[in-house]
Formats: sequence, C-alpha cells, structure tokens
Amino acid sequence: MPDKITYFAVVDDDTTVERPYGLVRRLEFDGDGFTDETLRRDFSWLFTPAIVEWKRGDLSYDLVEVSHAQASRIIEYFREKWGAFGQPVDS
Repeated sequence: MPDKITYFAVVDDDTTVERPYGLVRRLEFDGDGFTDETLRRDFSWLFTPAIVEWKRGDLSYDLVEVSHAQASRIIEYFREKWGAFGQPVDS
C-alpha cells in the first residue's frame, strides 16, 4: 500500500484542470521508491513514464498537481465523457 499518492491533471492548450486530457498519479512507497500510473478508459491504472518525462521537460503536455478531491471530480468527468465502462457516450 502506498504511503503517499499525488495526482496530476494532464492539460494542454485545448484542455483545463476541470476538463483535462488525462489523469496520472504517483504512488510513493516508504523506502521502496515510487511508481507512476495513468488512468485508462476502463478506469484501471497502468504504468506511465509521463511524470518522469514531464519533470525532464520531455512531455508535450503539462501536468498540474491536483488534490485527491479534484482527482475524484476528474474521474467523474471521464465517467460522464467516456461512459461507465470507458465507451464514448452519445451526445
């Protein structure tokens, strides 16, 4: 179980923190380092190098740290956008 979780909204010129392109998180383990994950369309989490790349300046998107509450709202935004199982919702 991680000791700390930090969430980041993935944004660019066409998106905002409230309506981001994506969501990533860093799980930190006391004494064992960290792992970074991205939210997938099926609402599972998968390893991503995005945070490390962003910190090196190698990511074309920007990451904005968000609170756990904001991350929950972003996940709900994606549920509305993608549907309950990650499928696009008809407009």
